[in-house]
Amino acid sequence: MWYIVLAKDKPGTLSQRLQSRPEHLARLHELCAQGRLKIAGPMPAVDDENPGDAGFSGSMLVVSFESIEQARKWVDADPYFLAGVYQDAEIYPYKPVLP
Repeated sequence: MWYIVLAKDKPGTLSQRLQSRPEHLARLHELCAQGRLKIAGPMPAVDDENPGDAGFSGSMLVVSFESIEQARKWVDADPYFLAGVYQDAEIYPYKPVLP
């Protein structure tokens, strides 16, 4: 099953995000190699691809797991959670239709 993950950053955690980014990306690359990642990326806190010091408000991912519980377990172990970047993450079942 596919799931949308909407993770929200805690305010003022840009430095922790940048420091944890290599480990965060490594997990996403692993999921991608397994064919279980459709899209992933940060959500800039301002209307700009490169928000600078404004940082990011969170992340959005579309990932595949056997259950929402497995998706939650994977999300909760993300380096951004462990570094205190994410304050919470919502997970929703998703059915891709297009393209």
